[in-house]
Amino acid sequence: MNKTRLEAFSDGVLAIIITIMVLELKVPEGEHFSDLLTLFPVFISYVLSFIYVGIYWNNHHHLLQSASKVNGRILWANLHLLFWLSLIPASTGWMGEHDFAKATVTVYGIVLFMSAIAFIILQTTIICIDGEKSFLAEAVGKDEKGKLSQGLYLTAIIVSFFYQWVSLAIYLIVAMMWLIPDSRIEKKILNREK
Repeated sequence: MNKTRLEAFSDGVLAIIITIMVLELKVPEGEHFSDLLTLFPVFISYVLSFIYVGIYWNNHHHLLQSASKVNGRILWANLHLLFWLSLIPASTGWMGEHDFAKATVTVYGIVLFMSAIAFIILQTTIICIDGEKSFLAEAVGKDEKGKLSQGLYLTAIIVSFFYQWVSLAIYLIVAMMWLIPDSRIEKKILNREK
């Protein structure tokens, strides 16, 4: 299969995910600025999720650029990632509509954690197919950043049963860690193109 077809399909799914999230933003009931305050939790959860989907889009782009070929295993690993990412709008909406209640923050964290696991599975699948000496394997190395992110997600999920605001802060910290596209892969791509 052509790699560009996989990229186009994934880009389309991610665009739909963002579209679904923005449709959750409702128009305020009133006409005053104070009426916007009722939308604050929904808006904040949307912003956080938009950042996360953007991070995944950026890093997914770099990940697929590094792949030398695509086969059925990569297709299924990619679909697995898209499945978990497609749950972000529902968990975002639930969390925002219920003012960051503990259960909603926990479920949001589970979706983020499983998305991270799915991304690692896709990354590992590409490395297995391209080989341990491949471009991606060299760029990722031991993937401390990915492992740290998973650990922080697990910590946030456990903490969310008691202190959901601390969990939200951890989710934000992980997002900030990944806000700049993964420079390990980006640098390798730039060096390869020279």
